[in-house]
Amino acid sequence: MSTIAAISTGQAAGGIGIVRISGENALNVADRIFKSVSGLKLNELSGYRAALGTVFLEEKPVDEAIATVFRAPKSYTGEDVVELSCHGGLYVTRQVLRAALSAGAVAAEPGEFTKRAFLNGKMDLTKAEAVMSIISAQGEQAKAAALGTLDGLLYRKISGISGELKGLAASLAAWVDYPDEEIEDLPDDKILSVLENAASSLSDLIARFDSGRAVLEGVDTAIVGKPNVGKSTLMNLLTGTEKSIVTEIAGTTRDIVEETAVVGGVVLRLCDTAGLRETDDKVESIGVARAKQKLETATLILAVFDASAPLEKQDKALFPLCKEKHAIAIVNKTDLPTKLDTKILDTVFNKVVYISAKENNGLQSLEQAIAEVLGTAAFDSSAATLMNERQLACCSAALDAVNEAHDALSSGVTRDAVQVCVDSAIESLDTLTGERATESVVNEIFSRFCVGK
Repeated sequence: MSTIAAISTGQAAGGIGIVRISGENALNVADRIFKSVSGLKLNELSGYRAALGTVFLEEKPVDEAIATVFRAPKSYTGEDVVELSCHGGLYVTRQVLRAALSAGAVAAEPGEFTKRAFLNGKMDLTKAEAVMSIISAQGEQAKAAALGTLDGLLYRKISGISGELKGLAASLAAWVDYPDEEIEDLPDDKILSVLENAASSLSDLIARFDSGRAVLEGVDTAIVGKPNVGKSTLMNLLTGTEKSIVTEIAGTTRDIVEETAVVGGVVLRLCDTAGLRETDDKVESIGVARAKQKLETATLILAVFDASAPLEKQDKALFPLCKEKHAIAIVNKTDLPTKLDTKILDTVFNKVVYISAKENNGLQSLEQAIAEVLGTAAFDSSAATLMNERQLACCSAALDAVNEAHDALSSGVTRDAVQVCVDSAIESLDTLTGERATESVVNEIFSRFCVGK
């Protein structure tokens, strides 16, 4: 494989910039552009050693740097690796990368360092995917869940299920393939026990997926309601910024205002939408149409109502739009005399929360309601968690195959038919961990990584 190089720190100015070089020729490439103060070549250093020196491009000094050597196989990629740590200016870091490329390295593709770690047996696919989840984590629960997966929580869980099924498949295969050897047939109750345990474990993983995804990826959230109920004030309260313009004039928000906030440990991608009402204003009507589109696609809906006014036609128009959705009714302006009959809200919404966004009251109750509606209140970041749709699809396919094996056995079909179903479940689980993943699947996974990781 070629020797690759890339900037492994963020594409912004910082205290330190790191250019990573990995491959069979990494030390030679680094020696062509780096001269240590001691005069030692990097090829002469053992692994986990560092040297201070200068990086050169076309025989001109680029920057003072520290070169850290990692010898195969005890490196992130499993190959020889050199990391050049220079000052973190963008221009300087790019010049160091240019020097490495001019010395024989090729530019790394997105995720190629981690891909090589996977191909060299340093990690399975679940751990590789956890790397990106750690990078993108914006909350404590998301970081903890991703770290648990990187530490092998999900791999051990899947391997345990797969191991039981492989043991069952081996016994079934021996009995089917060697009928003359007088191999003892497994009794139905033992086969059913293995299948039921596998189905239970897979079902638990799948059931946790939605809450896990909410924690790991964040939730698209629409703040909706008629004009002047306090949607923009709520947006500003949740984000801690004056993101949305707040006035007493109805229809101030004419387009969607978007911002991200961490609420109750969950990342909400908030959309403050235009007030839902009939209007002859062409610009405002476009904003209302966009608000309805956001409401349809949002995972979580925060429907805001005015406690100081009776329910109107525009309020009630929200009810059918919020059905079969994760929706919370937020009764705002509780600092004013109450005129709103809230009984009907209890019959429509999962939760009803009372707040005064203006007075900054009720935020804790809202945080708790969001966690309960999304299922994140009981989320255990120390338990095995499916990290993405690919892993969910593999688990779902495995569960379907296990259930088919159970049904086949219960209906009295031959053992070889049961074995085919069990083998199918094993294949899906091995695809999840990467033991049987196709090249196209592997390439697709790592194409989503950032360059340099």
